[in-house]
Amino acid sequence: MIRIGRAGTLLLIWLLATPLGSPASTDSAPNGDIFSLTQAEASHFAGLALKCVATEYPNKLDHTMNNASDVQSPRALHPAFYGCLDWHSSVHGHWMLARLLRLFPTLPEAGRIRAALDENLSAKNIQIEVAYLNQTGRQSFERTYGWAWLLKLAKELREWDDPSAKAWSANLRPLTDALVARYKKFLPKQTYPIRTGVHPNTAFGLAFALDYARSARDTELEALIVERSRTYFLSDAFYPAAWEPGGEDFLSPGLIEADLMLRVLKPAEFQRWFKRFLPGIAAGRPTRLLEPATVADRSDPKIVHLDGLNLSRAWCMRHIASSLSARDPARAVLLRAAAAHARDALAHVASGDYVGEHWLASFAVYMMTEASVR
Repeated sequence: MIRIGRAGTLLLIWLLATPLGSPASTDSAPNGDIFSLTQAEASHFAGLALKCVATEYPNKLDHTMNNASDVQSPRALHPAFYGCLDWHSSVHGHWMLARLLRLFPTLPEAGRIRAALDENLSAKNIQIEVAYLNQTGRQSFERTYGWAWLLKLAKELREWDDPSAKAWSANLRPLTDALVARYKKFLPKQTYPIRTGVHPNTAFGLAFALDYARSARDTELEALIVERSRTYFLSDAFYPAAWEPGGEDFLSPGLIEADLMLRVLKPAEFQRWFKRFLPGIAAGRPTRLLEPATVADRSDPKIVHLDGLNLSRAWCMRHIASSLSARDPARAVLLRAAAAHARDALAHVASGDYVGEHWLASFAVYMMTEASVR
């Protein structure tokens, strides 16, 4: 593993990807594969998250003020998720800490991670978060990006066989239930999907929620998401991928849609759908989708989204490739492109600028620790 200074950190990371629940690597391997998380890297990422989950300012609130009493500090409004610049980044920062500690129980930062989760995910703090959601004017708060990451955190905690995790999961349950109820209320009314490459993207919000529904055995939520996904996306074909990327994307609208549909469709049906949706992939087209996006200024909070795009493209490509036949030429194309995107983005997770450092590590950890979603 190579580190480039304090801010340039990262990276050549070695080893094949380790599925969640398998033994995690604690040292480097010589094969040069970049899709594995070593303990040293986990420690580095944990340090970034520990710093930001307790950093109240700067802060970008998604906050409608109903009256003068709503003029409050981020921590007063959101005592669980006040750090990391914004609510959703704080949520997935907590998810990352839980994921890292679950995979690497002996991390040097283990005690600090447990202390942070104990403090922020207290029952009292979560009750205040739920009360905030129930106030007037909050129905679209963090819909559905923040909702999805909260369910990802809930899934992580409920699947972790650890006494503290069980307590955190129980504390989080009222907020989890509140957001599940919001999905069930909102989705039947959402006539059209949102296909942007940023937070409101419908496919992303459905993908993580579907993972949660299946883990929690919430068959009502699962059936609703499957029905909505088919209604929104099943007939899509010849997606104009050459139009990507948008200048502030951190998700590929095309690839994140495919990442959802591979969860929804059976393997043979997905393979047929994918060939209609992105028919040029096997031939290496379009290059704008398969080559890493250029990030011109990592101190710009919107332009740096493109580092996140490269990370999320990489995880989508890996997921999709794992769902294709070994004989499908698109599989090799996607795996090569995923490696190129990951290699480019991992070198900039710790750029030294908070506009990227407060969130990119979560994308990196998800990419490196979830090779398949079937």
